[in-house]
Amino acid sequence: MKTIGLIGGMSWESSVEYYKLVNTLVKEARGGLHSAKCILYSVDFAEIEQCQREDRWEDAGRILVEAAQALQRAGADCLLLCTNTMHRLAAEIRGSVEIPFLHIAHAAADEIRAKGCGRIGLLGTVYTMEGDFYRSELEERGIGVLIPDEEDRQTVNAVIYDELCRGIILPESREKFVSVIRRLQARGAEGVVLGCTEIGLLLRQDDSPLPLFDTAYLHAKKAVAEALQG
Repeated sequence: MKTIGLIGGMSWESSVEYYKLVNTLVKEARGGLHSAKCILYSVDFAEIEQCQREDRWEDAGRILVEAAQALQRAGADCLLLCTNTMHRLAAEIRGSVEIPFLHIAHAAADEIRAKGCGRIGLLGTVYTMEGDFYRSELEERGIGVLIPDEEDRQTVNAVIYDELCRGIILPESREKFVSVIRRLQARGAEGVVLGCTEIGLLLRQDDSPLPLFDTAYLHAKKAVAEALQG
């Protein structure tokens, strides 16, 4: 079994879920007492969030490159960045290490195409929804992308940073997200990408009128497949 390297802490609420997912998926695949071989490097999210807010992406990149290289030195055989937003720096991180970097949007795209969805709604931070670094990865794989309108984008972003990243799960916020999904559905979305690794803590498939693509789960699934290969 290969060792999975996890760059986490963005936020640690979803990093806990990643740890649980990779171990659960290995147990399901191997049975018995098997669990994942993994190494977690958890950053201080306050530093990363400040870099985001102040548009200091190069500074954030240096933090994440250091984490990636530390995981490689520690013996990781593949690398996961346990956040969607910071995949804005995927090229910098990938270029800093020799081990495979497993892109979260590619994991999502594989599942979206397997389910036959041609157009999806994208939920995430404003950086993910409004930037092209994430959408382009999906569009290059033949998937149309819709994002919520301005008011809905601000609502989704506020719930992520003010609630989910702080471990706060509110039923009224779940209803807000469902309403956003219904509006995306009315515009032609056939499914919804949970393009923030915390959203899966709030929404389950039973809550949604459209198929949900939980990126944390799909990313972990891709990592376990890589780890168990051969």
